[in-house]
Amino acid sequence: MHALTGFSLVSLLSFGYLSWDWAKPNLLADGPGEAGEQPSAAPPQPPHIIFILTDDQGYHDVGYHGSDIETPTLDRLAAEGVKLENYYIQPICTPSRSQLLTGRYQIHTGLQHSIIRPRQPNCLPLDQVTLPQKLQEAGYSTHMVGKWHLGFYRKECLPTRRGFDTFLGSLTGNVDYYTYDNCDGPGVCGFDLHEGESVAWGLSGQYSTMLYAQRASHILASHSPRRPLFLYVAFQAVHTPLQSPREYLYRYRTMGNVARRKYAAMVTCMDEAVRNITWALKRYGFYNNSVIIFSSDNGGQTFSGGSNWPLRGRKGTYWEGGVRGLGFVHSPLLKQKRRTSRALVHITDWYPTLVGLAGGTASVTDGLDGYDVWPAISEGQASPRTEILHNIDPLYNHARHGSLEGGFGIWNTAVQAAIRVGEWKLLTGDPGCGDWIPPQTLAAFPGSWWNLERMASVRQAVWLFNISADPYEREDLADQRPDVVRTLLARLADYNRTAIPVRYPAENPRAHPDFNGGAWGPWASDEEEEEEDEEEGRARIFSRGRHKKKCKICKLRSFFRKLNTRLMSHRI
Repeated sequence: MHALTGFSLVSLLSFGYLSWDWAKPNLLADGPGEAGEQPSAAPPQPPHIIFILTDDQGYHDVGYHGSDIETPTLDRLAAEGVKLENYYIQPICTPSRSQLLTGRYQIHTGLQHSIIRPRQPNCLPLDQVTLPQKLQEAGYSTHMVGKWHLGFYRKECLPTRRGFDTFLGSLTGNVDYYTYDNCDGPGVCGFDLHEGESVAWGLSGQYSTMLYAQRASHILASHSPRRPLFLYVAFQAVHTPLQSPREYLYRYRTMGNVARRKYAAMVTCMDEAVRNITWALKRYGFYNNSVIIFSSDNGGQTFSGGSNWPLRGRKGTYWEGGVRGLGFVHSPLLKQKRRTSRALVHITDWYPTLVGLAGGTASVTDGLDGYDVWPAISEGQASPRTEILHNIDPLYNHARHGSLEGGFGIWNTAVQAAIRVGEWKLLTGDPGCGDWIPPQTLAAFPGSWWNLERMASVRQAVWLFNISADPYEREDLADQRPDVVRTLLARLADYNRTAIPVRYPAENPRAHPDFNGGAWGPWASDEEEEEEDEEEGRARIFSRGRHKKKCKICKLRSFFRKLNTRLMSHRI
């Protein structure tokens, strides 16, 4: 009888613990002296670091940027902290995540083309020391919740092998919010929700945004504030598929555009998830010595309800709408709060910045491309960053009108590349769709409105903008300032000399979930990995002209590899 009573009590406590944040969404303390607020005291060092990353959230899709979507939590956290209004990310998922965790540009990790596909034998290079690994060295407990999307073909690629003590989330880039199924083509479907290195079948049916917020709260409740914590919450929201609990959809029932309505509901749900995580930080004693960083991973997908207005372009492009990020820092440790920062910041900068806050050392001398920008964020100092290499992608479709001659003999302008130096931004090759797309609040736009903001077809492969004076990229100055174009092309060439070969292998049929019990997960054996390394080594030698092997099978294999690369480059 006593054992039964004890079991029931523990069960009730567990149920109440796991459900508190969604049952009581209004418990977030809004000011000093309210529930969960801690008395001020000299904060111990190092600080707890909470990094929140959202997926496909557009630049316009937050309240403080004038959106029609309700984001009261993000608005308040940003208002009380430091808004980053000159902050840059990458245009698609894998590149942003790889640069966050390595502090290196894509050209220095071999991930400069597209994303990592579920069936590719590819992952974040194993020789890279990741941000959580550096924080572990500094004594941090490290936890990840959410979307990984950095490869998983070997167990060594998994989050728990790359620096995280615990992991709950998906390994691929696009899963159902309730069933956690992901299809990578017709008939190639599998379950993708993992806890640690095991498939979390039992958690299916819970909406991922709520599930991830609950797990974050659970980590905070079970961890001692006396030990520094790194919590990386990479929400699946608001990536497609467009799914939301019904109660959030009801708020936007008058919104005419169906995709925008669903998208808005997902953003507001995510906002409340951030509120619950923030409340948990206060309740369990972390808040006063914490640094909360909020960032989007790329521009919004305008085909799926997102908006980057008034910026040009969308997800997958190198226009500002694809690479200008939503970002802010909220922390009691900030020396100058409640302000907007125009300091130039890039997603690679978080690596050295957070390692520095943790008491470790990381700098450009370690091969990093990021800078420690904490003095710029906290104290309003000038940013040490003066330029950003957005990317150089030699595998992307070459622009028809680009050439080496058009690049003054310095750079082949057919190659997709983008760079910013000071106030100047240069794009070459095919930067992606260059439309200006107004918020899709109406069911359909009149053709005259749409055509006013569409980019006319031009024979062009080079663009130059003064981003400080023209953040919307409406006045191309390439013809007026050939001197600046020449300087930036030379800078691109300098960067390209440091690039490593692109790693974008062909898909492996062994990755099919049917061979893994119906779930996505590691599939490569050690023998297969050795063969892959040897083949890649031979390919690199061949590409440098040092070794030529004449055999029909080798030529056939090379042909299909190139064909697969071209096909994959379109499936972003």
